[in-house]
Amino acid sequence: MKRRQLMGYAGAGLVTAVVTNVGFNQKVNAQSNDVSIQWLGHTCFLFTGGGIKILVNPFRTRGCTAGYRPPQVEANLVLISSQLLDEGAVEGLPGNPKLVYQPGVYEFQGIKFQGIAVDHDRKGGKQFGKNIVWRWQQGGVNILHLGGAAAPISIEQKILMGRPDVALVPVGGSAKAYNATEAKEAIAILNPKLVIPTHYRTKAADPATCDITPVDEFITLMQGTTVKRNNTDTIALNPKTLPTNTAIEVLTYKF
Repeated sequence: MKRRQLMGYAGAGLVTAVVTNVGFNQKVNAQSNDVSIQWLGHTCFLFTGGGIKILVNPFRTRGCTAGYRPPQVEANLVLISSQLLDEGAVEGLPGNPKLVYQPGVYEFQGIKFQGIAVDHDRKGGKQFGKNIVWRWQQGGVNILHLGGAAAPISIEQKILMGRPDVALVPVGGSAKAYNATEAKEAIAILNPKLVIPTHYRTKAADPATCDITPVDEFITLMQGTTVKRNNTDTIALNPKTLPTNTAIEVLTYKF
């Protein structure tokens, strides 16, 4: 069994997380409950379940995220897809959460999770480098957060990602994330039970600097797929009540 140390920073300063290469088949008690998913703006979400809070992609409020509140919420673990300003701003987070921002297979408090490197642009990563797709199971639900994926999913990446119960997919385009068409193609490959769109334009955007599109273009393109528009920023998921065929849930940010 291989072990390595990952140096991350969060809270007041540097922290060390010991991580272990493990499989995804072992069941733990932390997986026995439901999971709640709260949208904090852009690609930032808080996942709560099994006694653990996982925060993904806290951001700085500028450009497309200018009008959102800083996502400074308490979490046990913070996962970062890239160290760009809209996906990797961890200064000011309360407490002293563990931080992981590199690809690999890890275990944290009974939860196994994997970071899968994909291109963050359409130029082989030459413009924005790599984006980390995060995969884990929490509350019995298989979660896949694509972060700011921009390149098509390869066969090898598909094998690593598996079939998620819920996939959080960027849909608003720009140079560093899927547009609506690319998101649809990724969903067809992954065949998730539930899709939560991310990385799209809302009234939080600074009109002068934000170049992503609203979610409506994606919804229109996905005609024929069940779509639910929630009037809340949080949903609770149970593995027994997930849809059989792919459905879409759009969350509403509370400004």
